[in-house]
Amino acid sequence: MVELYDDERLDYLLADEGMKIIQSPTAFSFSLDAVLLADFAYVPVRRGKILDLCTGNGVIPLLLTRRTNATITGVEIQERIFQMAERSVRMNELSGQLSMIHGDLKEMQSTLEQSNFDVVTCNPPYFRTASEKERNHNEYLTIARHEVYCTLEDVVKACKLYVRPGGKVAMVHRPGRLIDIISLFRKYKLEPKRLQFIYPKAGRDANMLLIEGIRDGKADLKILPPLYIYNADGTYTEEAEDIIYGRT
Repeated sequence: MVELYDDERLDYLLADEGMKIIQSPTAFSFSLDAVLLADFAYVPVRRGKILDLCTGNGVIPLLLTRRTNATITGVEIQERIFQMAERSVRMNELSGQLSMIHGDLKEMQSTLEQSNFDVVTCNPPYFRTASEKERNHNEYLTIARHEVYCTLEDVVKACKLYVRPGGKVAMVHRPGRLIDIISLFRKYKLEPKRLQFIYPKAGRDANMLLIEGIRDGKADLKILPPLYIYNADGTYTEEAEDIIYGRT
């Protein structure tokens, strides 16, 4: 049995109730954006190598094991959250497929082989570095949500560094950063190929986006149908429910 510390708890992954994950309300708990990215990303089914940057408590690698036999590596800069991910991997007996690395994605060149991964996924900090006044009082949440330790450019540069030529990079972010994302993808030779906007419900503005690029790919962007999360009555839409409960 894996030991829990401080305010940690065990939660079931709704997409696979046979799988548990260590969470903490003060350090890190995954949210819907990670679940959507794990569903959106292309993954090789039988073999290959996948890298998940800004892995948090390892939710995306854990979810991806439902879809692939590829080896998956997660990178997390915050030590306590990395330890949560590492213990979740051991608890689910997935150490043969998943490995977690504690480190800075800007400084992994001596640890990770470049141009080596078939797929790179990332759920990065969304917001530009805030002033001290604007930051969350919780340091863990500030680092997870704001560009304190890495900028969007740092993230895109790392994705390009580790994905193989012809490999795919998938990211979840906010629509307000779309122009920045596309500009940086092209700067680092990641050609945008698929884009999907996520809406809380019909009639509301999009509040998330999912984007996939191919390293050294040719220009040809496909805009996918919008994904609505909630019906008018506050219940999940059928499509969202299928993703959240692992029926896709």
